[in-house]
Amino acid sequence: MQPLLDFLRAHNYRGQKLMLNERIQSLPRLRSALVKAEEHLNKFPLNTLYTKFEHKLQEMGLEKGWGDNAEHVLDMIHLLLEILQAPDPSTLETFLGRIPMVFNVVILSPHGYFGQANVLGMPDTGGQVVYILDQVRALENEMLLRIKQQGLDIMPEIIVVTRLIPEAYGTTCNQRIEKISGTQYSRILRVPFRTEKGILRNWVSRFDVWPYLERFSEDVSNEITAELKGQADLIIGNYSDGNLVASLIAHKQGITQCNIAHALEKTKYPDSDLYWKNFEEKYHFSCQFTADLIAMNHADFIITSTYQEIAGSKGTVGQYESHTAFTLPGLYRVVHGIDVFDPKFNIVSPGADMQIYFPYTEKQHRLTALHRSIEELLFSPEQTAEHICVLNDRKKPIIFSMARLDRVKNMTGLVEWFAKNKRLRELVNLVVVAGDIDPSKSKDREEVAEIEKMHALIKEYNLNGQFRWICAQKNRVRNGELYRYLCDTRGAFVQPALYEAFGLTVLEAMTCGLPTFATCNGGPAEIIVDGVSGFHIDPYHGDHASECIADFFERCKTDTGYWDKISNAGLQRIYERYTWKIYSERLMTLAGVYGFWKYVSKLERRETRRYLEMFYTSKYRDLVKTVPLAVEEIADGTEEKSTE
Repeated sequence: MQPLLDFLRAHNYRGQKLMLNERIQSLPRLRSALVKAEEHLNKFPLNTLYTKFEHKLQEMGLEKGWGDNAEHVLDMIHLLLEILQAPDPSTLETFLGRIPMVFNVVILSPHGYFGQANVLGMPDTGGQVVYILDQVRALENEMLLRIKQQGLDIMPEIIVVTRLIPEAYGTTCNQRIEKISGTQYSRILRVPFRTEKGILRNWVSRFDVWPYLERFSEDVSNEITAELKGQADLIIGNYSDGNLVASLIAHKQGITQCNIAHALEKTKYPDSDLYWKNFEEKYHFSCQFTADLIAMNHADFIITSTYQEIAGSKGTVGQYESHTAFTLPGLYRVVHGIDVFDPKFNIVSPGADMQIYFPYTEKQHRLTALHRSIEELLFSPEQTAEHICVLNDRKKPIIFSMARLDRVKNMTGLVEWFAKNKRLRELVNLVVVAGDIDPSKSKDREEVAEIEKMHALIKEYNLNGQFRWICAQKNRVRNGELYRYLCDTRGAFVQPALYEAFGLTVLEAMTCGLPTFATCNGGPAEIIVDGVSGFHIDPYHGDHASECIADFFERCKTDTGYWDKISNAGLQRIYERYTWKIYSERLMTLAGVYGFWKYVSKLERRETRRYLEMFYTSKYRDLVKTVPLAVEEIADGTEEKSTE
């Protein structure tokens, strides 16, 4: 218990003493103070404000942070007395989660176009942006609630750090600071990628960012220290690039670090380790896998959305499990990359924003004013840059999918399943929202290939009349009503990805009441109880998947209550397991637990940190030099390659 006493005695916020003062020097003195404080507080009504007994508690050695009223202070005192008398992991976790420790949070997401409007569907820009913005709103609300209950007068700050892109193409990605809507104390801070020749002006693929991240991390470290007028209490990385930058900053500043992978690429591209050289020119996986190893081992704790991300399933290897041992032939061999049984791993599932995504049955909240534009989007006979092909029979249910247009999301795979299944084509229409329709508008290599494939499928299978292709839609509010409108058609949502780490669109569809078919590879297999709250489909067996969808709609024709049964079960599943309130409560508790663990285990982790420093210096820095730097157009129309 001595480490806990030392931690509480050292605890402060920017010079303001919290929890214990110098009067308490030993464990017996702490026990005595707690017992006396308990006796004193029992004289007051439970709702008595802290200011009424503040000075008396200070005399006993207890400072602010125990609670805002007698009830909350007594709860904390009882928890600590239990720990001192009979230590229990659950009680310790509850106590640590309530200690005031997290006031300033930095969240890192460097790649893509990170903004609040007009960005979804742009290259490398999708569910991660939605996840972080919803996370920030929920996290700020939970921080405000906890700070109030702790009896403190401190305003929290959350800063989302991303890349500033001067050529922002109608987005706000060229603005340094942007307040996050729906929050009081949260903002986006954009920091540019820099080289010796200046600021990089254009978007860079997430597979090509590696040469810029070390300098970016130095710039970010300086910027956030200036913004917060001090250090952050918690730094959260996202995806491989954000996690590496978080590691570099946490290592420099000694901040508690949380990693969220979203999707480790190693399992998305089979044999990408053994045949890494075949992937290197396009994806630079040698850099990414090395960065992932460094970041996951440096992190104080790791959050995943599902169990499968950690340890996989009966038929698939987990994202983190795949890093346990592997070889990059000719480069290095990993014999102990990560321990999936390490207690740093935690499953904390996100939710959907229920202000935007709510059940179609809540008629009083429906955004009927948007129906005209939605019907134009779905049914207009005009062929435009926004939509092509028409739906001849508007009475048919609609199966719907929405995702980035890349190989792993498998949108063209879904279209091909539909095209080849005559029974399914007779039962329903198919609508997909994905990418650009014109390949010349995309700068993403994979997306261009998928666009061309989509056009070829439309022509080969004569899909016009039963299929509608809509380009990426960036208005989340309208997208929410689009899900509900499709519920009105008694349709369904299909998520056909070859692999999906979690599946926010699955949550969004289910939260609106739309029956959902989703990949069995990854997170959706845990979100959906197959045959109860939705259906699993195998993206590698498209013929069987399309038959499963057709069987559902055939049954709905004969069993009029079946559609409602699946819809309602999906909603129930969401309410039980997948809300941002549950997420934010758990994240704040974990931040307290691992903040304490970081304090007491500094010496134990020193060897690991030194090894990671060596690995970063001797391997990662050399690998980065093999990644070509971006080529940008300059004023006279010629091209210039940035140099380090």
